[in-house]
Amino acid sequence: MTVPLVVVFPLADAEAQTMYLEGQRLFPAFDGWEQQDDGSVLLWFGYYNENWQQEFDLPVGPDNYFSIVEVGADPSLEADEAFEPAYSPQMAEQGQPTHFFPRRNPFLFTIPIPDPAEFSGPEDRQLVWTLTANGKTQRVYASLSPNYAVDGQSMSTDMGGNYGSTHQDLRSNIPPEVEIEGPEERTVKVGEPLSLVAYASDPDNYPPRRERPRPQSIEDLYRTPRGSVVRSIPGLRLSWIVYRGEADQATFTPTQMKTWMDSRMYANSPWSPPFILPHPPEDGRWVNQVSFDEPGDYVLRAVAGDGARLSYRNIKVTVMP
Repeated sequence: MTVPLVVVFPLADAEAQTMYLEGQRLFPAFDGWEQQDDGSVLLWFGYYNENWQQEFDLPVGPDNYFSIVEVGADPSLEADEAFEPAYSPQMAEQGQPTHFFPRRNPFLFTIPIPDPAEFSGPEDRQLVWTLTANGKTQRVYASLSPNYAVDGQSMSTDMGGNYGSTHQDLRSNIPPEVEIEGPEERTVKVGEPLSLVAYASDPDNYPPRRERPRPQSIEDLYRTPRGSVVRSIPGLRLSWIVYRGEADQATFTPTQMKTWMDSRMYANSPWSPPFILPHPPEDGRWVNQVSFDEPGDYVLRAVAGDGARLSYRNIKVTVMP
């Protein structure tokens, strides 16, 4: 059932905006391809959940899968048929998430293309991500079309990074470095705290940390965002998320700041006014704990950002009764 929440901003020139808490669509997103120094290419993917509250758990399978379509391989096919992706268990798994948070989650994972010439151009082959949620199927078609090439500046722009700056220096921005202390696969019992230690640093210290101006009035706090993308604070940060598994069964201590673009006031999000970005630990060592309420297999992800680019590391956790 679709549950609308109507929010009226207390500004004379603001219009009522409808926010859907649940029942809406989940869109896969191809965020572009990035050229690497060795000649390979990374295909960047994320997603857009139209809901502000509803989250989804979609295991890799018919509701969450990748496939390859050969464009125009059979001249007798109609255009729609040529692009229709068939489900294949061998191709479905490409490291995509199975837990989907609300709203926009950009540049969430990559698929490497070691030999772009072998993958071929957009007129020959495309990689397709299919998601089905709330009974609605959505697809995105990824190719190496020049129009989809991205760099540090375009990534930052899509995330509202560095307060929405489009400075040329963002093109060469180096993403944060992040490493996990301990094994990549761990086992823990239900209710037993598991220590999470991550090291993160920003090699070029760019964009430099700048505090968000504190709102001076209720009008400042609820001011309608300027531009088409909400703005994020620059500066090094790190958060843990549930990448695979049921997120509501995991409790992090301390509570982690959000990594999805939640622009609501006081939302514990770098995109949310009047959020103040915590200072990184002096030794670059983030220490957290997580515990689980239900047994199962989980993938936890450490997300490091500088307010313009993101880096990740995963660990697998088996939770026993």
